[in-house]
Amino acid sequence: MSALSVAVRDSSTMLRRNLLHARRYPSMTLNLLLTPIMMLLLFVYIFGDTMSAGIGGGADRSAYIAYLVPGLLLMTIGSTTIGTAVSVSMDMTEGIIARFRTMAIHRGSILIGHVIGSVLQAIASVILVGAVGVAIGFRSTNATLLNWLAAIGLLALFALALTWIAVGMGMVSPSAEAASNNAMPLIFLPLISSTFVPIDAMPGWFQPIAEYQPFTPTIETIRGLLLGTDIGNNWWISITWCLALTALGYRWSKAAFNRDPK
Repeated sequence: MSALSVAVRDSSTMLRRNLLHARRYPSMTLNLLLTPIMMLLLFVYIFGDTMSAGIGGGADRSAYIAYLVPGLLLMTIGSTTIGTAVSVSMDMTEGIIARFRTMAIHRGSILIGHVIGSVLQAIASVILVGAVGVAIGFRSTNATLLNWLAAIGLLALFALALTWIAVGMGMVSPSAEAASNNAMPLIFLPLISSTFVPIDAMPGWFQPIAEYQPFTPTIETIRGLLLGTDIGNNWWISITWCLALTALGYRWSKAAFNRDPK
């Protein structure tokens, strides 16, 4: 059997293990998934009339739903990957990784299983949150099939980038609680992006922080693809962020995994 066949076989086994592991601990997945759903319902039905004034043009609640949903899809990915950091940390601290090191399996398959499983969970969560958005009034009448495919591809690429970062966080965290705390920026960053209000509605000193972090250009690109708003340079900035975070997370995770256990 070739090295590639072994890698695919072992990665599939590890993927199945991680999906089964997620099924055995549904409370963590539900808690992370309910956060963006509750934020969506809260900002639409409680703050919607007030927040819609922040996007200008006499926008009403339906217009604010259209504005809000793309940002909440990205926030969903950030929430889901926190579970990845916790899962990886549990594997590290409970000794299962040390046992895997002694087995005749492809070393990279251990991390690949976590990454693919997390990306699949993130996409499933995005679909669920998107369905809730459609149920409360989100519509994308101007988007073509190509626009939808591009949006889905960008969401998957963004999920891959955050997943590798989360894996690195989990590898270096001394406990599951520490991993959860270390991964909190993945939920915090969407709160200080253009998820809820446009960048130009924020204080002037804060606008560069919100504008040049990874979530904002990705959110604006998704909005452009689904709602027909101007994308500008956001598409290549978003892709650059995704590729850079993927490379950083991969090298960080690989270095932490290959480090000799103490």
